[in-house]
Amino acid sequence: MDLVFTLLLGLAAFLLGAVPFSVIIGRRALHKDITCYGDGNPGASNVFRAGNTRWGLLAVLLDVIKGTPFVFISHALFGLPNSSVVFVAVCAVLGHAFSPFLRWHGGKAVAITFGVMLGLPEYNVLLTFIVFVVIGFFIIESDSWKIIFGAGATLIYLLFTQGRTWEPLLMILLLAILVIKHSQSLRTAPGYHGLLFRWVQTIIRSSLLML
Repeated sequence: MDLVFTLLLGLAAFLLGAVPFSVIIGRRALHKDITCYGDGNPGASNVFRAGNTRWGLLAVLLDVIKGTPFVFISHALFGLPNSSVVFVAVCAVLGHAFSPFLRWHGGKAVAITFGVMLGLPEYNVLLTFIVFVVIGFFIIESDSWKIIFGAGATLIYLLFTQGRTWEPLLMILLLAILVIKHSQSLRTAPGYHGLLFRWVQTIIRSSLLML
């Protein structure tokens, strides 16, 4: 039965993740096609560009929330194993990134990544990801590289602290999706905030010397 529940919840997570709330808000509330703005991405960032902060924040909130419910109930209600929870979480992100409602196009999967992490049985993945993304915002100029830095650093941290458990596996899969969705932006150098980058380098070198 676990396999049946896993597949059904994965499908439900995929379909909910595929709902293009940002596009819907653009059409219904703003009467605009948000893919005609900015980078043409059908995500919340272009709702900000096409509309205003209020509608943009609503789009972000909906993209986060849609990644949470089926991940949460997979372990909290159905008691499925961690491997099943990982499967459901990845399905939700894939639905957003490659939506059948948008001819298999989709957003860049940042907000929904936070959403699926929020639904996990433990918050260590979410908290670690937030910490490294914040560090990335201080030292890296490119938005896409900030997210990839956060996901990559989280993966390395989890590999060292959790070993061969479900957390690193989840981060590997999420990182792969993020890299694919941000591939065009990643072709350019990330760019660094010089002073802060040197400050972080100094701390890292000092820490290594103390080991």
